[in-house]
Amino acid sequence: MIVILMGVSGSGKTTVGELLAAQMGCGFSDADAFHSAANKAKMHAGTPLTDDDRWPWLAAIRAAIEAHQARGEDHVFTCSALKAVYRDILGKGDADVHFVYLKGSAALLAQRLAGRSGHFFDPHLLDSQLATLEEPADAITVDIAPPPADIVTSIQAALPHAE
Repeated sequence: MIVILMGVSGSGKTTVGELLAAQMGCGFSDADAFHSAANKAKMHAGTPLTDDDRWPWLAAIRAAIEAHQARGEDHVFTCSALKAVYRDILGKGDADVHFVYLKGSAALLAQRLAGRSGHFFDPHLLDSQLATLEEPADAITVDIAPPPADIVTSIQAALPHAE
């Protein structure tokens, strides 16, 4: 099973993803690691990424998903996956890929980003991400307000279980 935690910056993807992977006993990959140096520099400078910036990034994540599947490994990924077309690239109608949308209010997200330090994402880009976000109709949707451990419990309860 491949789980992709999606949502805007500040939604807790990395924190929740690491906890979920530990609970599932599998690997974890943060989509930020797949960004080019040029993409990271743009975001650090407060410049929103374009689709042309994102295509190679999404292709790299999809290749990593396929590599884990080829090895028969469960894996947790994080990826903002803001648009449906991005999710199509990542999931490709693949029944083994499950999206979990970490959803929170703009106020809570802004508060979290304001408290961050040492991250390349400029907090002023939150409005751009929220404007770009196409909320998924077919993902597991989880509120980000509870503590991370409670969020992980909710996700695990909603994921399909092997029979």
